[in-house]
Amino acid sequence: MSWANRIIAFCGVGFGSGLAPKAPGTFGSAFALLFIPGWLAIGFINSIIVMIIMSIVGIFICGQTAKVMGVHDDGRIVWDEFAGQSITFLPVLYLGQMNWTWALIGFALFRLFDVWKPWPIRVIDRQVGGGFGIMFDDIIAGLWAALCICIYFYISSM
Repeated sequence: MSWANRIIAFCGVGFGSGLAPKAPGTFGSAFALLFIPGWLAIGFINSIIVMIIMSIVGIFICGQTAKVMGVHDDGRIVWDEFAGQSITFLPVLYLGQMNWTWALIGFALFRLFDVWKPWPIRVIDRQVGGGFGIMFDDIIAGLWAALCICIYFYISSM
């Protein structure tokens, strides 16, 4: 394996967080919580820009990591969790409500949707291949989790 593929695979496995012997997706999502101070520091709009870049670059990273590993979507590939988990926090970043309670709620919601895979996540997971397929189902899971947070804020403001 070339040094470039080693670096890409290291990113794909979430800097090692996806190498946990059990529940690598959960460990990858938990590692993504470490990004929260960065999202707070750069603000809402810049966070969106970075998350879009993270997602686009993630298509390549996840696809290349899957090729190196010789699998379609190995559980150890968790860059997609980084993007999806981060997207979950957009509503609380926008409203300036980020705290540890929201970090834990967002974590739980993202994991729920990532594991449960309601429509259209399950369809995407089964029918869309390559790096795009690996990334897209987690992006949708992050959007579903973010939508739940938005609905909560909407209902609680009534």
